[in-house]
This record gives sequence, C-alpha cells and structure tokens, in this order.
Amino acid sequence: MVAWETPHTFADQSPAMQDFAQIWQAADKVVYSKTLDTASSARTRMERDFDPEAVRQMKAAAGRDISVGGPDLAAQAFRAGLVDECHLFLAPIVVGGGKRALPDNVRLELELLDERRFGNGVVQLHYGARRSPRRA
Repeated sequence: MVAWETPHTFADQSPAMQDFAQIWQAADKVVYSKTLDTASSARTRMERDFDPEAVRQMKAAAGRDISVGGPDLAAQAFRAGLVDECHLFLAPIVVGGGKRALPDNVRLELELLDERRFGNGVVQLHYGARRSPRRA
C-alpha cells in the first residue's frame, strides 16, 4: 500500500486512482502486526494486537468513516460488532483459493444499500448492518 504515497506514480492514471491516492496520503493509519517492527508509510502507527475497545473509542472520536482492510482484521471487527457498513467487490475472476471475504461463526444481518456495476464486470455491493435493538 506504500505505493499510494508516491503521487507522481499516479499522475497519468484515472481520476479515480488519483483520488484514492490523495485519500490514502491524507489518512491516519493503524497497522496491526505481530511481525513488523515499524511502519513503512507516513501517518501510520503500529499496534501488536487488535483491541476492540480501543477501536470502539477511535470510532466514537472520529469525525469521519473508518475503513478496515484485510480479511483477518475485518473478521475481528465483525466479531466485535464494530462494522456498520460493508463494501464487497466481486471480480469475474476465479483464482482457485484465498481467504474468505466474510468470517465464520458471525451472524450479522445486512441490508443492501447500493450496488454498482463497472465496465470490466466488477460489481460493488454496499451493505449496512442491521442492528437489533438493545434490551435493558
């Protein structure tokens, strides 16, 4: 992901690519890793363990959306009840394996909020999490 930090790399790319590069460069990032010693990207801090309560506090204090990348980290966020929305991108390519997009042993009802088809056959599905009312 460090490639997104070199603006000149995207100068001849589409406006969407340039837009994402700007978003990436402006974002504060947290990398959760048990093996990396330091972060190699700007505006990035390292954490050894995913702490749901710390993320809940970060989420409450944030003035904008927080994004989670990677299936393992996303699974932890799903299990902790931290996910409000989910964007799934389905690509018309079969590679024969890989990690699951959604975690095992988690039940969360999703409501389709939007869908988008791209010219290359990719489909984006945007879901919102339906929360059951909390009981006192």
